[in-house]
Amino acid sequence: MILSTPLLEREQEQGIGNRRLLPIHEEEDGIVKNLDAGALFVLKSKGSWLHCGYHLTTSIVAPSLLSLPYALASLGWLAGVFCLVIGALVTFYSYNLTSIVLEHHAQLGHRYLRFRDMAIHTLGPKWGWYYVAPIQFIVCYGAVIGSALLGGQCLKTIYLLSTTDGTMKLYEFIIIFGCFMLILAQMPSFHSLRYINLISLLLCLAYSACITAGSIYIGNSSKAPKKDYSLSGDTVSLIFGFFNASAIIATTYGNGIIPEIQATLAPPVKGKMFKGLCICYAVVTVTFFSVAISGYWAFGNGADSLVLSNFFEDDKPLLPEWFILMTTIFICLQLSAVALVYLQPTNEAVEHIFSDPTSNQFSVRNVIPRVMLRSVMIVIATTLAAMLPFFGDLNSLIGAFGFIPLDFVLPMFFFNSTFKLSKFSPTFWLNSIIAVVFSMLSAIAVIAAVRQIGIDAKTFMFFADL
Repeated sequence: MILSTPLLEREQEQGIGNRRLLPIHEEEDGIVKNLDAGALFVLKSKGSWLHCGYHLTTSIVAPSLLSLPYALASLGWLAGVFCLVIGALVTFYSYNLTSIVLEHHAQLGHRYLRFRDMAIHTLGPKWGWYYVAPIQFIVCYGAVIGSALLGGQCLKTIYLLSTTDGTMKLYEFIIIFGCFMLILAQMPSFHSLRYINLISLLLCLAYSACITAGSIYIGNSSKAPKKDYSLSGDTVSLIFGFFNASAIIATTYGNGIIPEIQATLAPPVKGKMFKGLCICYAVVTVTFFSVAISGYWAFGNGADSLVLSNFFEDDKPLLPEWFILMTTIFICLQLSAVALVYLQPTNEAVEHIFSDPTSNQFSVRNVIPRVMLRSVMIVIATTLAAMLPFFGDLNSLIGAFGFIPLDFVLPMFFFNSTFKLSKFSPTFWLNSIIAVVFSMLSAIAVIAAVRQIGIDAKTFMFFADL
């Protein structure tokens, strides 16, 4: 998008008007100035477009993709594949729009490093501080809790495959995973995760290939379940199932931290994010579609909420134990990287408040508060995961009111508002239609998630051994 010279001059003169209430990160000769501790230490701008691709891949291609066959079971072949394609196209488009808006502000000399910065600039301080900032925190911290829970479940699966008379409970495995996270959480910056996220990229390709191969093997074996692709249930259940499945697909593509990832790029940032997105969506296409289609083909409407569960029948593996063990280890390891990525906005907010940007990042003044506060955040997340093993239902609710607005609605509004698109512009109407459709989906998905929580509430037990 090329803006006219008068518009550029007007924005440079006006800045962001009366809404400019946050410290703005001015750029001089490509170097960002006047950084607070959170931006300076956590969102360190040193990465390349390859590093950006690693971060993006870990934030999107996570073990939540193992629920895609379950989503297709509520949609059927035609609607299911259609939703997968639309989710990929719309999120790639949305994330690219967000990147373009951020690049535009950086070219004007005001580089925004956080989602809330951009929201305050566009929506004003009330919407930025009291809507965008809280839902981003809830979404990201919810992902950390969900990763701890799923990591504990993976460890328990490994344990049960290794012993026939194990007595350890789920919450014990969640605590073990939390201890592992306690160590990794001390990585000083988002940029320092680049090689961990490269390994994460390879791991998600590995376990997706294992899941796909396992599904095809079981689907062709004599132990294969009867394949039934019909949509069963009454009209109300089918309607809610449709919207719940659509929300699962939408939130599986969710990110919620595009500005923070773009902040890790060394200036100038122009064009780098698009290259990173291309890397990410090459992996997304391979993993999402292979797992979703093979899992639904093999298990039909009997696909579980995590397709790996379908690899067992009456607690007996349908595949060699070493294969399931290897797959589960890959998933468990990648979960630690996913948790680290979604912990970064929390780390940034904490260091923004408690660290001193005038002191060295590794000075005693900054290291002690960082270690203490990050440890506290991991302990809280681990405790909540152990206490709420039914967190998956709550995570659906969080995704419905968090991921969908952050990834499908707000970027459209930011782009239209930033570039002052004419109401006769096709881009304006495309963005507006996407925003309206996904706002409606978000509202309905929240209702569907609350309904599901109500149905499952009778089985909820604190510290249950699921």
